[in-house]
This record gives sequence, C-alpha cells and structure tokens, in this order.
Amino acid sequence: MAYIDCFLAPVPRANRAAYEALARLSWEVLQDHGALAVTECWLDESGLDAATYHGADARQASDAYTTFIGAAGAKEDETVVLSWVEWPDKAARDAGMDKVTLDARMQFGDGPMVFDGARLVAGGFLPMLRRAASS
Repeated sequence: MAYIDCFLAPVPRANRAAYEALARLSWEVLQDHGALAVTECWLDESGLDAATYHGADARQASDAYTTFIGAAGAKEDETVVLSWVEWPDKAARDAGMDKVTLDARMQFGDGPMVFDGARLVAGGFLPMLRRAASS
C-alpha cells in the first residue's frame, strides 16, 4: 500500500524562487531513493475563504476557521507551502528517507536557509481513498 509523507512549512515570500529550486533538487534526490511522486504547492493567498468549503447550513463566520497560515505559524512576511511525497509503501519510505537525509545533495552547510526547518510540520499518512476522473 502506498505511503504519503505530508509537509506544511512557513516560507518567506521573498524566498519563492529559492524554494522552487530546492523543490526541484529535492525531487531528484527523492526519486533517486525510491519516491514515486512529489507535489509542491505554494498557497494561493487570494484563494477561497474556508467557509466556502461548507454548505450553507454548516457554514460559520470566516474567522471561526483555522487557516493554513495559522496552522503553519507563518509570520507576516511568510506564506505556506504544502507538499507531499508518494512512496510505494512505508518500508520503501523509511529506507528511502534514511538515504535522502544522508545524501550529499541535501547537505546545505552554511548556505542561506530557504525556510526554517524547525518550524516544518510533517507526518506520514496511509491513503484510505484515491479517486481520479477518467480522461
């Protein structure tokens, strides 16, 4: 069964290009170590209000909902990136991530930080439903 690593990270808006470069490099490393797919999403801050995801009978005031900005603890100059990595299964994930974290391409030394990794929210998930429209 597939295994999904999910990540929520606050990223300074000024670092978007640097984050995109990091995402491309990360995909190369992850793929080399067994990942099947990666999705990286930059928050659309002009996007929909959380209330629009609820029917009229369940809808609350907009400020009653937690936002991704709030969940990630993003500061005023930051936005949020939501990412996920698909692995064939948990065993492949565990073996692959051990290699990813040791891979020389992922060692950044004294280089500039693209985002504060200590504020990364991460978790592993077992898919329970996946459907797609046929093309």
